[in-house]
Amino acid sequence: MNDIKTMRFALGVMLGIASHLTCAQSYPTKPIRLMVPFPPGGSTDIVARIVAQQVAERLGQPMVIENRGGAGGTIGTALVAKAPADGYTLLLGTTSTHVVAPAVYPKLDYDPIRDFAPVSLLAVTPYLLVVHPNVKANTLKEFVEVVRTQPGKLNYASAGTGSTTHIAMEMLKLASMTDMLHIPFNGNGPAGTAVIAGQVEALFGSLPAVLSHAKSGKVRALAVGTPVRSPALPDVPTVAESGYPGFDASLWLAIMAPANVPAAIIERLNKEIVAVIKAPESAAALAKAGAEPHSSTPAELAAMIRDGIPKYVKVVQTAGIKPE
Repeated sequence: MNDIKTMRFALGVMLGIASHLTCAQSYPTKPIRLMVPFPPGGSTDIVARIVAQQVAERLGQPMVIENRGGAGGTIGTALVAKAPADGYTLLLGTTSTHVVAPAVYPKLDYDPIRDFAPVSLLAVTPYLLVVHPNVKANTLKEFVEVVRTQPGKLNYASAGTGSTTHIAMEMLKLASMTDMLHIPFNGNGPAGTAVIAGQVEALFGSLPAVLSHAKSGKVRALAVGTPVRSPALPDVPTVAESGYPGFDASLWLAIMAPANVPAAIIERLNKEIVAVIKAPESAAALAKAGAEPHSSTPAELAAMIRDGIPKYVKVVQTAGIKPE
């Protein structure tokens, strides 16, 4: 009897392995939808398009990008959370959608941990403080002095209430003890356009979204939010070295799938994404856009999300940020 049980168990294991391998080998058989929960032209969209093209080539199927912005990225993210768990709908998740949103929105339509299967980190992007050329400040110190002379008068843009661009500027306001009026937009792209047009004075935007404008002189770059300077703008000092030690504001971007997608599909996606991120041409394209290429295991990405939520809960509570 024991021999029969042993044989049945072994057969079950073998069938499971065979099914696992078949699933991985056959996937994908049709185009994959990649949801970008922000409008075109922002950092998330830029990174998504660089990576999607290369991943699609490796998978042998198109990866179709769908932009669905709104509510700090939570609208598009919620749609993916409810999508079929078959690997054909993926999400370009970010710090905003998975660790900031739970702190800002008390009634999210998704659970950032329970409703998603992490696949891999793609990149980390610094935040860059930029101002309209009419603002009489060439350094962060001068900008702070300008703001202090007009408390509550100057406007700053963000990619939306509760977005990481909003959080980054609130962190700077707390550090510098200044007061500015927040004007939320529907994504990094529209926020950057507003600064260029002079509708708002400043933006603490994700680097890929504002890099070209800073280089062209449409906006003036004052400081980088990461602890070290960005290779894309080596002459721009960090906020930390400009008088605020310990300041750190950056954005991570990653591929997520709905929960319960078969492990074999997650492994296949992770394998191809990691290969793309490590490929010289992809890494160069990301770096040129101002993003630092980074890949991860699904477990490492899950830990980043789990550990990041309490950090941003504290920032949001201290700044008194509430959904509008």
